[in-house]
Amino acid sequence: MNFWIIAAAGAVLVTVLLTRALWRGATVPGPTRGEHDLQVYRDQLAEVEREVARGVLSTEDAARAKTEISRRILAADTSRVAQMQAGGAPSKPLMAVIALALVGGSLFMYSRLGAPGYGDLALKDRIAFAKTLRETRPSQADAIAGMPEVTVAPELSPEYQALLTQLRETVAKRPNDVQGQTLLAQNEARVGNFSAAADAQSAVVRLKGPDATTEEVVNYGELLIMAAGGYVSPEAEAVLRAVLTRDAENGTASYYWGLMLIQTGRPDQGFRIWDGLLRRGPADAPWIEPILGQIKPVADLAGVDYTIPDIGGSALPGPSKDDIEAAQDMTPAERMEMIGSMVEGLSERLATQGGPVEDWARLISSLGVLGQTDRAQAIYDNAIEVFADDPTATDVIKRAGERANLAQ
Repeated sequence: MNFWIIAAAGAVLVTVLLTRALWRGATVPGPTRGEHDLQVYRDQLAEVEREVARGVLSTEDAARAKTEISRRILAADTSRVAQMQAGGAPSKPLMAVIALALVGGSLFMYSRLGAPGYGDLALKDRIAFAKTLRETRPSQADAIAGMPEVTVAPELSPEYQALLTQLRETVAKRPNDVQGQTLLAQNEARVGNFSAAADAQSAVVRLKGPDATTEEVVNYGELLIMAAGGYVSPEAEAVLRAVLTRDAENGTASYYWGLMLIQTGRPDQGFRIWDGLLRRGPADAPWIEPILGQIKPVADLAGVDYTIPDIGGSALPGPSKDDIEAAQDMTPAERMEMIGSMVEGLSERLATQGGPVEDWARLISSLGVLGQTDRAQAIYDNAIEVFADDPTATDVIKRAGERANLAQ
């Protein structure tokens, strides 16, 4: 409310100053052009009288001069009156319209284009706010508590519902049966009971322990997110982190990690991850379609003028079949030259367009293989700064630095 009072007062003050200047501009003190000419002609008449008195000018010449000067005086006076009429003060209704347009128009535009009630936040403050938001966001249990109660889909046949009920009873009696928990997770997810599916999948991951596959762990994280209606809780974040620690390029985990960053006030980092997934492809990956449906507004939040890239293939395509066949006939020096050319292309693209953390790691590792340690170190240091707020990405960069034998 205080903002609106101050904004309205400022708009009124500016309007008063402008209308006052407009009013005074029409009645500026001082002679007009016509008044100046009249004064000149009056001086000329007085000069004619003085010259007649001194005997310099004859009476006949003086009469003719006075007649001409008088004609000019009449013309100048007519011009002066016209100027005064044309330069009159604006009408009060016109000034009221101007005031209404200035005050009302400015407030209307701000209500549409501005952010009423939202304070100005510096980048440092926004990052701190996002960190606080991420640390204090609701838990998985709180998120599920706010979800509507799950009902069995009406299109399910009575036979299927009976089998599902029997499966639930069997698993309840044999909670350590991995196969039973796996089947229960799949079928609960099939009927939309994602919370129960997540519980079953959690049991699968727990029972298998270190033998649980990356796919099984990422499925658990995805079910947690689906159970919370698309919200990435701290518990789901921990699962995603475990997946990305195993496989830094896992597409499903990377998609949801980007979603988590967007939900917690860091659309800039989330956009960078999603853009990298689009560029990496493939076009039929399950995360491509949801990214395409959301990345434009995310790019706007990130302050990026974004054009969706070609998603037909990888951001850094590997060598073609012809390249591989040609490389078989190359000498070691020629192969190194070909690799160097591909690395230069990647380096140039990252320098001009940016890219996902995987491409930065690939470039650092490749430069280490080529023996360009100083250059790899410089890019490593730059990448650490770029991804400083993303622990998972930082881990990927550090592992690349280790492979390139860089100082860390």
